Amino acid sequence: MNTLNHFDTPQLELLHRGKVRDSYRAPSGERLIVVTDRLSAFDSVLETPVAHKGAVLNGLAAFWFEKTQHIIPNHVISLLDPNVTLAKEAEPIRVEMVVRNYLTGSMLRGYQSGQRTFSGVTVPDGLTKHQQFPEPIVTPTTKEESDREITPENLVSEGWVSAELYEKMRVKSLELFNFASQWMAERGIILVDTKYEFGLLNGELILIDEIHTPDSSRFWSAEDYARNPEAVEQIDKEYVRQWLIANKQDGQYPRALTPEVSAEATRRYLDIYERITGAPLPTANETTTGGDVQARLISNLVQAGIMQNA
Repeated sequence: MNTLNHFDTPQLELLHRGKVRDSYRAPSGERLIVVTDRLSAFDSVLETPVAHKGAVLNGLAAFWFEKTQHIIPNHVISLLDPNVTLAKEAEPIRVEMVVRNYLTGSMLRGYQSGQRTFSGVTVPDGLTKHQQFPEPIVTPTTKEESDREITPENLVSEGWVSAELYEKMRVKSLELFNFASQWMAERGIILVDTKYEFGLLNGELILIDEIHTPDSSRFWSAEDYARNPEAVEQIDKEYVRQWLIANKQDGQYPRALTPEVSAEATRRYLDIYERITGAPLPTANETTTGGDVQARLISNLVQAGIMQNA
């Protein structure tokens, strides 16, 4: 199946190769972000790419960046290709603002082991699996080799941010979360939790990275949750994580997906894109009609004057 697992060119300076995104310096001096079909789980990148995943992530992020401009400006200049965003070069703030509205994931595991305070937020005894909080809570983490929970006070004392900047980030994170929660609720989706990343551009706080995608957020079907909250299934990449857990051998997760699991992951990514935006991914049939993802990408970058036709 035709996928974008890797992109490289000597014509552009590579700034950073991440688990999923590769960043290059555009001739204009701006940042070129290529979102690949690589999938990371449990801190490693799988050998099997997932078709359309990069375009779904890039397209959804662009959709949400446009929808939330009234809340906070962001780094997007334009989409040059379904998998490529041209972005303003901001100074990243090395803090992830994690907003949670339900007791699940790593927080649930900590809660079940007796933890009650998370990044300075204390929650009461007696909560049940997947229970909704009275209101969303913000549990920041640092962006380091291994992210760690940290209180707002320690973020300030350790020099990550000023108290004033943290408060701006906290307020904007909750505004973004509440806006997206309402949008998704109208479409039968629960935004369970998510993370936001911010940067500074000419001293102004802006939103960067990605927003409300299946890789940065947890989604549930509202109908499924109403039927059985504790057994609700995530409609994001958790499907792949659970398959990896079920097929773990000798303490090691599989390094590759089966064709069936990869195809189901693709179906799920395409489905969440359409459910959120109300329209199918424009390039959804590309891999079944003989289209070449990498050739299309290069052609679009040449047309945009980013690369030369070599």
